[in-house]
Amino acid sequence: MTDAAEPLDTGERLDAGALRVLQSERLRASLRHAYEHVPFYREAFEKAGVHPDDCRSLADLARFPFTTKADLRENYPYGMFAVPQDRVRRIHASSGTTGRPTVVGYTDGDLSLWADMVARSIRAAGGRPGDKVHVAYGYGLFTGGLGAHYGAERLGCTVIPASGGMTARQVQLIQDLEPQIIMVTPSYMLTLLDEFERQGVDPRGTSLRVGIFGAEPWTEEMRREIEERFAIDAVDIYGLSEVIGPGVAQECVETKDGLHIWEDHFFPEIVDPITGEVLPDGEEGELVFTSLTKEAMPVVRYRTRDLTRLLPGTARVFRRMEKVTGRSDDMVILRGVNLFPTQIEEIVLRTPGVAPHFQLRLTREGRLDALTVRAEARPDAGPEVRDTAARAIAAAVKDGIGVSVTVEIVEPESLERSVGKIRRIVDLRPGR
Repeated sequence: MTDAAEPLDTGERLDAGALRVLQSERLRASLRHAYEHVPFYREAFEKAGVHPDDCRSLADLARFPFTTKADLRENYPYGMFAVPQDRVRRIHASSGTTGRPTVVGYTDGDLSLWADMVARSIRAAGGRPGDKVHVAYGYGLFTGGLGAHYGAERLGCTVIPASGGMTARQVQLIQDLEPQIIMVTPSYMLTLLDEFERQGVDPRGTSLRVGIFGAEPWTEEMRREIEERFAIDAVDIYGLSEVIGPGVAQECVETKDGLHIWEDHFFPEIVDPITGEVLPDGEEGELVFTSLTKEAMPVVRYRTRDLTRLLPGTARVFRRMEKVTGRSDDMVILRGVNLFPTQIEEIVLRTPGVAPHFQLRLTREGRLDALTVRAEARPDAGPEVRDTAARAIAAAVKDGIGVSVTVEIVEPESLERSVGKIRRIVDLRPGR
């Protein structure tokens, strides 16, 4: 196991009382900053009948309106910025494939904060100054790769940047350059695993010690698969560009019990996804974040669409969020039953003879939606093993989730591979 013994930074050493005082001060300042410099927030606050001075305690935040991705798109490109253009040092824009792009911006201070948070995250994951970090989140339109990159450098690590794809080359680089840490999506780690095995290289024999995985939901079964086949510690990192990017929360290697939220800079709430009502710690709902120290683009009660719950801190004073295993926008409603791809993932990964590569296909049969689970066989799985696996998956989905599905066990390496975020659901229904 990775040694987690390392001095904590000033924020991590706060006790619970001092943390709450700091959060209250920073929350009031952030609300004032948003209200005074972003017309959208001034209008939204006034419409809701609240003013930053009305926030006298952390609980008062519930009186303030939510911010959604649609709000960001409606204020495209620069309407959500709270500082003059000459203070903005970096702008990221999403692809805009599902509507107008989402634009986020950073001042010098924001970039320094972000680097500090990712550095804290890598250290919590077991990384140390002098480690080499293979960053394979990608360096495209949005923020994952750059955030990981700056944070690793801030910690004092050596960064090995790797763009999405080029899988064979990445395997070669890992062998030749000998990084201790890899930062990547869990689905792409499986793609790398396949390539190691294709090249006849034992993935357990690499220099890698820690994998820091983010950008998509993944399960405990996926963690076990990766840890066993790579002989590494696999931990979760969380963030989203609208809040700052990766580094909002991090799983600590010594506990691996969910992500500690860096609450000195990002204040979390859990709300009912339908009503918006704030739920008590321990109840599952939609994660909402308010930035406490951001300059260029503060966010107030940003709805992440990620489903989780808040739990007491263990390795740190900060509260934990459970690993995100579903999003309100990747939920499939199949004949009245709510289903998430991660529920299928859990079943596939515990089924003998089946590889951890699967895809869900939605079709329409008459008036009803139908779901087909397509999962790859492991190379050594014969016809009988495949038939047994198909029946086992169908039965487990019926018993555990409550819906009937068709299961196809397909040939090894026949399904689409991850080159970043994996596409789990293929919607073939008419009009979609």
